[in-house]
Amino acid sequence: MEGFTKKHDITKLVWYELHGDMHSAITGEKRIKKWNRAWKIQLIEEGNLSWRDLWLEIGG
Repeated sequence: MEGFTKKHDITKLVWYELHGDMHSAITGEKRIKKWNRAWKIQLIEEGNLSWRDLWLEIGG
């Protein structure tokens, strides 16, 4: 089965958010999914202006 990242050729992790439990993580994901693209881009650029790949920073 093809997932979102493969379908959309996602190759970098440019933003992430830590949560204390699964319920909080799911709630946060649902909240952000409702945002428009401009808000999501602003969120990324507030913490990662150059859009560098953060995967190695989290132990990938």
